[in-house]
Amino acid sequence: MTDRVDLSPELSLSRLVYGMWRIGDDKDTSPAHVQAKVEACLAQGITTMDQADIYGGYTAEAIFGGALKAAPHLRDKLEIVTKCGILVGAGRHSATRVKHYDTTAAHINASVEASLRDMGTDRIDLLLIHRPDPLMDPDETGPALDALVASGKVRAVGVSNFRPWDYALLQSSMETTLVTNQIEMSLVAPQAFTNGDLAFLQERMIPPMAWSPLGGGKLFDGSRPALIAALERIGAEQGVDASAVAVAWLLRHPARILPVLGTNSLARISAIGDAAKVVLDRQTWFELYTHAIGHEVP
Repeated sequence: MTDRVDLSPELSLSRLVYGMWRIGDDKDTSPAHVQAKVEACLAQGITTMDQADIYGGYTAEAIFGGALKAAPHLRDKLEIVTKCGILVGAGRHSATRVKHYDTTAAHINASVEASLRDMGTDRIDLLLIHRPDPLMDPDETGPALDALVASGKVRAVGVSNFRPWDYALLQSSMETTLVTNQIEMSLVAPQAFTNGDLAFLQERMIPPMAWSPLGGGKLFDGSRPALIAALERIGAEQGVDASAVAVAWLLRHPARILPVLGTNSLARISAIGDAAKVVLDRQTWFELYTHAIGHEVP
């Protein structure tokens, strides 16, 4: 069973998170099949579901919502994370002529209402601003997020893909504390470990979330044979597959990283929790890190 991480006194998430960005790509998007995915997560103690309004061209939340409406008893067993702020010409934003970001109060509020409606719920456990907006007015965005928390429609707020200065700017205009930054971290994308992104969060005791912890397929595309061989060797030694070792590499870090894993395969969903079983000593962690960066550490 996966353990849990407290993001605030009011909000605890499962250490491993199920990512729903591909849920609309499955050939079966029926409520019953989505419910089976959720229940496979719950069987491992994975209670946190990661969504975004834009996923599936603004359809993924409604697909998930279909399962919650068909099986309403699931809602109180879950924490729902969703994101807003990206507009592309699809779904309800089909009239959008250029991809852009919108962190105005009006757009954030409209996105939250749409997410609540599509998922058939009265609350979002964690709302993230999806990308840093070059036109963001923190004195508008910050109070809008504060008001959503005060209203009870959102339990906690955070960001995604923000650099430290973006994070600090938004936080400076808020009364509510931002509780996380969901950033890309994996053996394919290890930059956050040294570019200040992770250190910024650790200094503030803010647990980060990691999207694409397996590199979005790049990890196993054949371009990193030495890294794959090491992952497979360690996995064989510990009775798990190579992907579980790659996720465990993130779990080993003291920052309390919460990897977000997305797959439509019920078998793979049922194996997500294997990552929590892997034990990596310091030298093994650095062995994988060496392969990731392509050279010895200085």
